[in-house]
Amino acid sequence: MKKASVKTPRIDGKETQERIKQAAQRLFALRGVDGVTVQEIVSAAGQRNNAALHYHFGSKRDLLKELVLDGAKLIDARRQAMLDEMEQSGAISVRALIEALAYPLLELGKQTGEYTYIRMIASLQLTDRELLREAVGDKWNLGYRRCLNQLASLLSHLPDPVLQQRLSLLGIYGSAIWAAWETAADAKTTNRFWEPAHSLSNVIDTLQAVVEVGPSSTTLELLTSTSHTERKKNRAAAASQ
Repeated sequence: MKKASVKTPRIDGKETQERIKQAAQRLFALRGVDGVTVQEIVSAAGQRNNAALHYHFGSKRDLLKELVLDGAKLIDARRQAMLDEMEQSGAISVRALIEALAYPLLELGKQTGEYTYIRMIASLQLTDRELLREAVGDKWNLGYRRCLNQLASLLSHLPDPVLQQRLSLLGIYGSAIWAAWETAADAKTTNRFWEPAHSLSNVIDTLQAVVEVGPSSTTLELLTSTSHTERKKNRAAAASQ
């Protein structure tokens, strides 16, 4: 009697796309965007050749843009909802705004089942910020910009050059610390730093301190000196015209 052949379940185009995206994002998170080839992505996704990636996404860069956008949409929706709630309740504070910057990132892993997005973005911030701007545009970082605008308003007593640097530092520090948090979450093992109940709140305390702490007398003196020098240069340039 002839045995019935067992057919391998057919994988449709949508499932292939998702496998490629999941494999690529994990590789980008673990090894950095520039450390991963198209061949490595398709192999990790269980595909036979590079044509699968090119067929579904066009190029590695196009795939990256789609991955960035997938996460950015979810993060922005959550962040804007938090901001709307703050504004409606009148409970806007520096602490609440930093939480609105942080929590949507930290919640993304639970939404998607993958703890890889933050590290992929951190890699792009170091190597290809232009790709981030192209992918997100003005539409999908609206919540981020709303947070920064609100922070700037609450911290308007700080000298503007200091304030602008502080907001940049908030992003730089946040990117590094949340990438470390994601690494621990992805490992799914006990982590002595993140396991204590107070850890996440304590980290947010430190980020709050970054923007709120008053500038030192040294910083203010250097700022005044720089401003005075720039004014002299401007007057000299105007006089020579």
